[in-house]
Amino acid sequence: MDKDRKYTEIDANEFPLSLAQSKFSPKRLYVAGSIPKATKDGTPLVGIAMVGTRRPSSSATELCRRLVFSLKGTNAVIVSGLAQGIDSLCHEAAIEAGLPTIAVLAQGLATHVEGSRGDLLERILDAGGAVISQFEPDVPAYKGNFIARNKIISGLCQATVIVQSKKKGGALLTAGFCTEEQKTLLAVPGNFDSEVAAGPNALLDSGKAEPIFIPESLRKLVGIQEPEALSLHGLPDTGCTLSEPARELFTQMRGFRKTIDDIERSTSLKTAELLAILTELEIAGLISTQDNFQFYFDGAF
Repeated sequence: MDKDRKYTEIDANEFPLSLAQSKFSPKRLYVAGSIPKATKDGTPLVGIAMVGTRRPSSSATELCRRLVFSLKGTNAVIVSGLAQGIDSLCHEAAIEAGLPTIAVLAQGLATHVEGSRGDLLERILDAGGAVISQFEPDVPAYKGNFIARNKIISGLCQATVIVQSKKKGGALLTAGFCTEEQKTLLAVPGNFDSEVAAGPNALLDSGKAEPIFIPESLRKLVGIQEPEALSLHGLPDTGCTLSEPARELFTQMRGFRKTIDDIERSTSLKTAELLAILTELEIAGLISTQDNFQFYFDGAF
């Protein structure tokens, strides 16, 4: 048991996001951490569920990161179930992107969450997110709890994204709850022969879900506000200036994801000069990288 974890009990009047209006709204919730309510300018937040298999493909980390980062700077809240695999990857990406995230548990908040999931739970709380459950604090994670947990995930959210899933699984149950309330259901298409693409492909083939062909289309599909665009012209207002080579490279590469080799082939820049420019652009907030190999120029998260 983790009886030292602080949590509060709330009723329907305090339920976050769209849960109070959902047919799956529980009688009460237990909450640890901070439930996000609005952006700094007062814009109401919108829950986006991102769920999938516990055993995703090797490309899942990058896939989840790009989907979540496409919502960076918006009024989105990333909601998932803290399971290993897709759920955890989406929570982690939200923390990295500076987006609020809510983890919905299939157990009570006073029970222990083991291993990497427990570490992630603490990171979510440290980042200002929330962990919630409808179960009494001491209730362990019984198998039957997960269906109720998935209903809460869907109930919180305006849209649900099935990232990767086998033909049967908990993510497809969440998809069913989403369509039952006539909310937006989205799925990422995958290879015909990929086991973890079987679920999304089946939803798309049946017409139950809309496809996400590129991450940047997600904002429009879920109907949330566009983020404030990064602008070369606005940089001086932040006290940041760029060299002319950095401005030229950003203008040329904006909207794309490139490796250092890609950029060298497209320009006359030498490696040392290129690395200096990339550092300059990263400090300015115009590009990001996770591995110092692939660089995301604004618009290609």
